[in-house]
Amino acid sequence: MLRQADVLIIGGGLVGAAAAFFLRQRGRSVILLERFLVGQQASGTNFGNVRRQGRFLGQLPLANRSRAIWSRIPELTGSEVEFLQVGHIRFAWREEQIAVIEDYARNAREYGLNLEIIGRNNLKERFPFVGDEAVAGSFSAMDGHANPRLAAPAFARAAVRDGAAIVENCEVLRLEKNGEDFVATTPLGTFRAPTALVASGAWGGGFSTAFGETVPITPGGPQMGVTEPAPYFIHPVVGVSTKIPDEVMYLRQIPRGNIIFGGVRRRPAALDQRRAKYDPASILPQLTQLTRLVPALRHLKIIRTWSGVEGYMSDDLPVLSQSPTVSGLYYAFGFCGHGFQLGPGVGDVMAELIDTGRTETPIHDFDIRRFSAEITR
Repeated sequence: MLRQADVLIIGGGLVGAAAAFFLRQRGRSVILLERFLVGQQASGTNFGNVRRQGRFLGQLPLANRSRAIWSRIPELTGSEVEFLQVGHIRFAWREEQIAVIEDYARNAREYGLNLEIIGRNNLKERFPFVGDEAVAGSFSAMDGHANPRLAAPAFARAAVRDGAAIVENCEVLRLEKNGEDFVATTPLGTFRAPTALVASGAWGGGFSTAFGETVPITPGGPQMGVTEPAPYFIHPVVGVSTKIPDEVMYLRQIPRGNIIFGGVRRRPAALDQRRAKYDPASILPQLTQLTRLVPALRHLKIIRTWSGVEGYMSDDLPVLSQSPTVSGLYYAFGFCGHGFQLGPGVGDVMAELIDTGRTETPIHDFDIRRFSAEITR
């Protein structure tokens, strides 16, 4: 088993697996350590949304870079991840929300994201499935969805094919810097590298705290479900533009006919447990919003519900940066439930940053120093 490499990656979600792949493309040797199985946590239990619209505007350059990779994943990895460019529609329930989506569309255009605002009169013609309460919509034609269970393993297999070492069921009990190297202590022994990337999702804050860089991260469990198959009639990914948490809902239909949905409110999750739990109390408010969005779904049966462990930052933005205090240490975690689309791009950016000391994609908004009292902007 490889014990020393150029880069140690802690965490085998989509970000870590993609970073391992892109680092190998740059000729860097890599050891990735995953406490469970690759893609088992948030990367494999999320909704599967590959969307750019609705994001923090400063995140769009990163989202654009990632979107370009999504189209090339079969070519890059040799694996299919069921990515479908079906578009993403966000409906508004209230007149006052129309100005919000119009303003966002104007600003997003500067970042290369072109959104189509659709008024009430054309909504039913374009999207006949939507409920009567919808007053407008914002449509992103280049967005879509993919299968979360396939994405991280696809990059991991390709990284191994290209020479990376990926060790599963290998919890990092301690990560420390010893001289020039980082040393990861695990039940399977120690692993060393002069560079370390912490990409361990909700567990990332524990590693940064160990290096004296505490961040306000809270674990949570998004609430997901899937229905029995129905005729395929909802082609785009569907969401809601709202300021009311209990109205948050998103859904997508896969070609097999099942409706995958999530939203309303997330539930607490514990880092010392292997899995987050679905709260049965979530199902009724979810069904209320689900059928509000698409009334035709009211007669479908729910066949499965689930959750996953996700890390939520206090400002709803990830930590994506080099450590300002520990040479050779990098962070990419805390994606707040919207990291699936970003994953391949983040892996590419971190590989570039580690390899060259810089990245052409702006990530200054995600610097860990924003949580320090000494930071100056």
